[in-house]
Amino acid sequence: MWELTERLEATSDADAVDSVTLPFELRMRGRLKTTSDGGREIGLFLDRGPVLRDGALLRAETGEIVAVRAADEPVVTASISSGLALARLCYHLGNRHVQLAIGHDDEGGWVRFPPDHVLEALAARLGATLERHRAPFDPEPGAYAEGLGHGHGHGHGHDHGPAESHAQVYDFQRHLSHRHGHKHEH
Repeated sequence: MWELTERLEATSDADAVDSVTLPFELRMRGRLKTTSDGGREIGLFLDRGPVLRDGALLRAETGEIVAVRAADEPVVTASISSGLALARLCYHLGNRHVQLAIGHDDEGGWVRFPPDHVLEALAARLGATLERHRAPFDPEPGAYAEGLGHGHGHGHGHDHGPAESHAQVYDFQRHLSHRHGHKHEH
């Protein structure tokens, strides 16, 4: 059995000798016994917390590299035009504190989530076209995920582009503080 104990950096150029395809629910676990796509028995012995993303690389104690793949699973994809309509859809669905995958294609934007009749009804009311199908579910990591740097100091984890001044960011954060009942100190 390969014991996978190390997460490799996303920028790693290591070549995987096998892969393991898992649904989102199992990619949230740090401890797991399963079978690789090549038929090899493997055990995950990882630090708890970070979700295994599609494409992540793991190293076995014996040196082999295994790639993680997001399995197809039942999902609903709510498609809508990009811009304000997509932002509104993301806001209202995200306000329900559920895991969401967000993307876009040639048709516009989309939000993907596990089947849920309440979320589906809300998305339809907001003008989205719904498709129930099977697809990989790799939701957004969220604002508090490792490396995204949201805190109550000024370390918000990104650089400001030429059109984005600190004053504009401050005004947005001040607006959010009124909605959430707390202030972001600068």
